[in-house]
This record gives sequence, C-alpha cells and structure tokens, in this order.
Amino acid sequence: MRVIGLAGWSGAGKTTLLTKLIPCLRERGIGVSTVKHAHHEFDVDRPGKDSWLHREAGAEQVLVGSVRRWALMTELRGAPEPGLGFLLSRLSPVDLVVVEGFKRDRHPKIEVHRAANGKPWLHPDDPAIRAVAADAPPPPGCGLPSVALDDIAGVAELALRCAVDVEALVGG
Repeated sequence: MRVIGLAGWSGAGKTTLLTKLIPCLRERGIGVSTVKHAHHEFDVDRPGKDSWLHREAGAEQVLVGSVRRWALMTELRGAPEPGLGFLLSRLSPVDLVVVEGFKRDRHPKIEVHRAANGKPWLHPDDPAIRAVAADAPPPPGCGLPSVALDDIAGVAELALRCAVDVEALVGG
C-alpha cells in the first residue's frame, strides 16, 4: 500500500481535484482509498438514529453494518486526536491511499495551489511537498515537478511517482 497527500489552503480545489483523480486512477486498475482531515467537529451519523443514540449513550465505538457498507465510528471523548500513521494503519489494503489535508504531516504531498486564493505557496517551507498542481506557474526556482490543476492524468502520474510505502509512515 502506498500513500500520497494533496495539501493546500482551503479553497485551492483539493476536493474537486480528488473527485476527478479517483476515477482516473481506478480506470488504470489502481484501487484507491482516501483519508480526509476535518478541522472541525463532524459527524457521519444522524441524530435520532440507533447508532447515534448508542454513541450519545456513551459507547466508545459503534459499528454499523449492512449489505451495502459498514462503518466504524470511534468517540475520542477527550483523548488526543489520532495521527495520520494511526489512521492509515486502520485501512484495509489498497494500492494507493490519497490523503487530503494533514498538510503539516511528513508524508509526501502534492501541493494544490489556486492563485485566486491569494495564499502563499506551501512548498518552500515544507520539504515533504514533492510536486505541484496549480492554476498558475510555480514561482521561479521552485524546482519541483508541476502540472496544471486541471491536468488530471498529469496529477495521477505525479501521485503514482511521488507516493511512498505506507509502512514508512505507520512504523511497521
């Protein structure tokens, strides 16, 4: 299993890029999973549903299974946020894991940059950024491989070239 990240400021287009990148990779026969970092409280459950009631009652984990999917929710209840390595270790084997967010972590990343955001480039300060996907040319002296943000096949090539074995990140 290999891992690559997409990192960039909010509004850069990471999610839009990822929703186009996944089908492109799958068309090449590559199994893909994703890990998404949320900066705020989120919920995959709906209030009033049995699984929500179980969590509200104090269950540490609730596993919901059906003929179509299963999901395991874990309540941290004040425990520290798990790191990326821990989360990656919980995934079933797949060819490539694409991480959206976790921009401060050490996994290899492709910087997603949109000039209209007016935000600074991440790569000069992050040695884990291995390539750039942007809607404008990178600054002079960037030295990283780069493709246009809408060049999905090009981003797929960069992702496959820059990905590393997940074991390097989970300590296994």
